[in-house]
Amino acid sequence: MACYYRKKKRKTERETQKPPSINSYLFNRPISMTKLLLLFYCCLLAFPFHGLVTVEAFTGTYGINYGRIADNLPPPESVVTLLKAAKIKNVKIYDADHSILSAFKGSGLELTIAIPNGNVKDISSSEDRAMDWLKENVQPYYPDTKISGITVGNEILGGGDTDLAAALLGAIKNIYNSLKTLQLDDKIQVSSPHSQAVFGNSYPPSACTFNENAMVYMKPILDFFSTTGSPFYVNVYPFIAYKSDPEHIDINYALFKTNPGIYDAKTNLHYDNMFEAQVDAAYAALEAAGYSDMEVIVSETGWASGGDATEAGASVENARAYNFNLKKRLFKRKGTPLRPKMVLKAYIFALFNEDLKNGAGSERHYGLFKADGSISYNIGFSGLKPSSAGSAFLSFKEIGAEGRSVTYVKTLLSCISLLLVVFLTA
Repeated sequence: MACYYRKKKRKTERETQKPPSINSYLFNRPISMTKLLLLFYCCLLAFPFHGLVTVEAFTGTYGINYGRIADNLPPPESVVTLLKAAKIKNVKIYDADHSILSAFKGSGLELTIAIPNGNVKDISSSEDRAMDWLKENVQPYYPDTKISGITVGNEILGGGDTDLAAALLGAIKNIYNSLKTLQLDDKIQVSSPHSQAVFGNSYPPSACTFNENAMVYMKPILDFFSTTGSPFYVNVYPFIAYKSDPEHIDINYALFKTNPGIYDAKTNLHYDNMFEAQVDAAYAALEAAGYSDMEVIVSETGWASGGDATEAGASVENARAYNFNLKKRLFKRKGTPLRPKMVLKAYIFALFNEDLKNGAGSERHYGLFKADGSISYNIGFSGLKPSSAGSAFLSFKEIGAEGRSVTYVKTLLSCISLLLVVFLTA
């Protein structure tokens, strides 16, 4: 009988013992060196080290140029509605129009504004002039209006104005230094778009180099951008290349359609579309000049839906094919044959047809939308009003629009889960 009670008493003691606390369970158990290293690397992911601060002015891969050389466009408030409906997040304008800056307030759209060529010499003269420009065109609107970038000039190098070319670097530096004074240099990216005229030869892509006249001004700009982490902005137009030599350029190669493509013997790479070949030509020129790590972003690309009788390829059918296939290409979030790990990004030209533009007829027919807000042709957008261009109620899926932020969150959550497994199985 006594033995029975002793056994029962021991059982009762075990039953009344308190379970170990979670803190005791997690932190009083031995952890192997391998698991400690795993914990360390997960912490690095959770709290990443920042060396050179690189400003991102582009979310996802698809953006659009909002040109306004026209007398019949919808008001900026309606344009914001149109862009948000189309889920186009990146927008670039060619000035710093205050009505647009006000309309974009609170929209969440990423806006890149510009210092027109006519202001470059003045801003190059002193940092005070650059600061005045920022205080007038940035400070009153930022951050409610998400100004993520400033372009200094447009296609200045490669032109005939050497005085303007000589002033470009000074204007870039003054704007950047003034942003730094305002503690905005890590929030607003400074860049300058270039035309294909800065290159000497671009075929095959690996043979591309900067021409000597442009390189005099280009090298110090590239030196400066390499220290600030700015990308190389270039305007890429297969349409212009095709219309200049339609007898020797395959229209299918220019439009992303099925074609034999070209082979670059130096790099052993095959290109099945001219767009990627032109981008890789820019990469080759940068590499030859000593800037192989610099990113190329396409600041303009598009295809005219109409033009003069002498402008080969300018048609609604071709414009639709180019822009539809380009959109599909960008949404794959892939690099080019020469830079497969550098995701390709591009601003499409343009949002609207612009009826007051000078030059060839094609200049007035690049818009994805007509002046009244209806679509010019159907590539998956819906306009502000019904259009005769056909149904426009297709889904515009912004694949990866969150960019690296989505990847980062997923990685962090994975690390948290992994840490729990480490502790609970230690």
